[in-house]
Amino acid sequence: MGDSKNVFLSGFCDEVSTSKCIDEQFAVFSALGLRYVTLRFVNVGTGVKNLMQLSDAELDIVCEKLADYGLQVSSVGSPIGKVKLFDIDDGTSNLFRPHDEYLAVEVRRAAEIATRLNTKLIRGFSFYHPCGTEAQNSVAIVVPLLRRIAQEFDNAGLTFGLEVEANLIGHSGALMAQLFERVKHSAMVLIFDGGNLVTQGFSREQIFEQWLQMKPGLGWIHVKDYHQPSSSQAGNVGRWIDEEALSEFVTPEMGDSGYADILADLARDYSAIESRIKQRDVPGVFLDLEPHLRGGGQFGGYSGPDGMGIALRSLCRLLDASNLSHQLRGFSDLK
Repeated sequence: MGDSKNVFLSGFCDEVSTSKCIDEQFAVFSALGLRYVTLRFVNVGTGVKNLMQLSDAELDIVCEKLADYGLQVSSVGSPIGKVKLFDIDDGTSNLFRPHDEYLAVEVRRAAEIATRLNTKLIRGFSFYHPCGTEAQNSVAIVVPLLRRIAQEFDNAGLTFGLEVEANLIGHSGALMAQLFERVKHSAMVLIFDGGNLVTQGFSREQIFEQWLQMKPGLGWIHVKDYHQPSSSQAGNVGRWIDEEALSEFVTPEMGDSGYADILADLARDYSAIESRIKQRDVPGVFLDLEPHLRGGGQFGGYSGPDGMGIALRSLCRLLDASNLSHQLRGFSDLK
């Protein structure tokens, strides 16, 4: 298989450690043969914190540890956009932040952190519409806000990846495609996540259609999968999902997303997708493992060191069958 279809493997390294200890996270990823990590929750000896909460001194420790373990950061797994769009009490615990303040403080800090960590990618979300309302009704309001975020990141030479997820305005492929088309900013791309669609009750056939809808704006892929134990969830498509109650996360070979078909389709159109993301000074298309094999919720998940290894091997088998090449560390990487 040629380098023209080489994908880059990464993962949310906090999923391997209950303590979120930075050395545990990096040691496991290094041992698994991965060269890239996505950072979310870390403990550098000052307690567990979201990456966004780290001080400059704590970020210095992260950078030193990355060098020690020979790792690079693929993306910042930020929670940007995982707040309410409106200051309305809708019965949820989601927080609201005034938009101007949010951009001036949270978004700019995310840009500073990504630059410090030498990555070009920041993961984010499409904001929560009021629970019980139609997401479509909030699209016109969120589009200019997302465009402002994309511009803020573009000013720093960064790219904003919008992840599809339940309960948010962009909870489906159709809505994500609409947001991409209406924002129309080169610094905003889409992040596909099959597991986040299965949990809402979408069928495998529906998920592939949503993959096709998102593909024109695709930046990278989160690899998470889920097995829906019954068809009763199908009636919940578009409704509020209790993310803390989800318990059937599985490897990408065992789930209902249809990753085999999705990766095969990625291989067919790989050159165009790779070319688009490379224009943003990114090395190529990342497949970012976020398996949640031992559980997950609204702001993270846990797989354990063994679970992450199992998920990685499952993904590698699918890649081998789909004409997409990948590279893990070899002897030449030893210092």
